[in-house]
Formats: sequence, C-alpha cells, structure tokens
Amino acid sequence: MAPDLFDSKNGVVKMKLSIVVSTQPASFNAVAYKGRIKDNLENIKKLGYDGVELAVRDPALLDVDEITSFLKQVKLPVPAIGTGQAYGEENLSFTDVNFDVRSRAIDRILSQIDLAKKLNAVVIIGLVRGKSGVGISADQTESWLIHAMRECASHDKSVKLVIEPINRYETDLINTVESGMQFLDKLGKDNVGLLLDTFHMNIEEPSILDSIFTAKDRLFHFHVADSNRWYPGAGHIDFREIFNLLERINYKGFVSAEIVPHPDPDTAAAKTIETLKAIHK
Repeated sequence: MAPDLFDSKNGVVKMKLSIVVSTQPASFNAVAYKGRIKDNLENIKKLGYDGVELAVRDPALLDVDEITSFLKQVKLPVPAIGTGQAYGEENLSFTDVNFDVRSRAIDRILSQIDLAKKLNAVVIIGLVRGKSGVGISADQTESWLIHAMRECASHDKSVKLVIEPINRYETDLINTVESGMQFLDKLGKDNVGLLLDTFHMNIEEPSILDSIFTAKDRLFHFHVADSNRWYPGAGHIDFREIFNLLERINYKGFVSAEIVPHPDPDTAAAKTIETLKAIHK
C-alpha cells in the first residue's frame, strides 16, 4: 500500500511525490525521463522524490530483476505502472475493430498487472482503452471496453486498476470525471478506480475542484502537470487549492508528475518538486 500523501499531525503536510520514468524508448513526449533507468532513478532520488512511476510498453522486454534491484538501491517505491506506450507504439487497444488486436491488448495489460503485483503498484488504463471506430456503434465500443476491463480487473483482485479521463483531442472515450464515474458504476469492480490528471482536467472539467471532490471515494492515483503540460508553476493552474482539497478528502495515494521535459528533464523535475513542496512550507 502506498504511504499517505498527507500527514496532518500538528498541521504538517507530508506529500508523497513521484515522477514518470519511461523504461523503454517512446514517442510520447510528456515524460521527463526516458531510458538510462539507473542514472535517472539515482537523479530522481537526489532531487527529493519519494517514488517513481514507471511507464512500461511491454514487461516481457524488461529485466525486472535488474530494475527491482535499482529501485531497492535508491529506496524508491513504484506507485503506478503506465501502459500508454502499448497504444502509442503498437496501437494496441481494448476497442480496436480487430479481435486479435483487442485480445493482444488484454494480454498486455494482464502482464502489466503481474508486474504491478511484484512492485505493489496500480496499473494505469489510459489510451490503451482506444477510441471509437469508424462505423462502430457507441454500445458496441462500450461493450468491448467493459469486457476488457472486467477481464483485467478479475485477473488479480489485489491489484488496483485506474482509468484516466483523457481530453477529447486524444480520445473520445471517458473524457471527464463524470463519464469516468458512470463507467465505474457500469463496470462494478471494486479494484478499479480513477486517475485524475490536472492537465486533462484543465481542458475538460468546468471545475477542477468540484471534479476532484466528486471522484474522492474512487480516486486511486493523481497526476500533475500545468495547463501547458510543463512542470507545475509554469502555467495557470492553482495547485495550492488542489492540494488543500486533496488533504480535505483524505487522499492517500501518490501525486505523480507527468510532464514534458521543458526546458530539460532535470530542470523540469526540480521545478516540479520545488513548486509543490513550497505550497506546504
């Protein structure tokens, strides 16, 4: 279980912060660190992060024992496993019109769940859910998605899965917290919750704060990036209000930075932790 994000004893707030690291080459740009896993983990630890979220395209291509050894050396837990590269690099999705692609997408997430079990992490269901296909009804698309999610959620009930509402420019499936909550009700799986991301919420939600409050009981993981997807503090999102609300709803997960490496990875990572820790001096 992830450590508490907040420790309200004597009014002191203890945030548990992580940052995304890609374990394999990827075209997705909103990842500060890619490759050079040992060096990046050491640097993340030096910057003061409490954990590291791993973006993994395919666990079969990883030396899991080696990565686990690196994580133990730097004493960084893994709060979450990102799976979006399976879609971004291989076009695997739960809602592809091709049965074989849908099946391979499910198999890939099952392998991610097995990895998450070893690392005590949640598994993120982002773009691997896919998009609506041309000429495919909304009911059929939802049926494929529910089937895939139920199969994955049943694989190991001790592992939590998190669905991330993503903005309309990247997918047309589950863009808002409201649609995410409705999907969870239809799915009916207690080990599936939501991942909220401030970048996507800034685009889709009428009120970021109201949406976080709505999701409070099903909020399993949290991403931060500013309105331009740069590090927090580089745009116009009010992170103080957001963190105050996370404290009030007793959120107990990690807050993980999924940001573009602007102007460079180390500066972006340093600015993130500087901004977020300054909120609760």
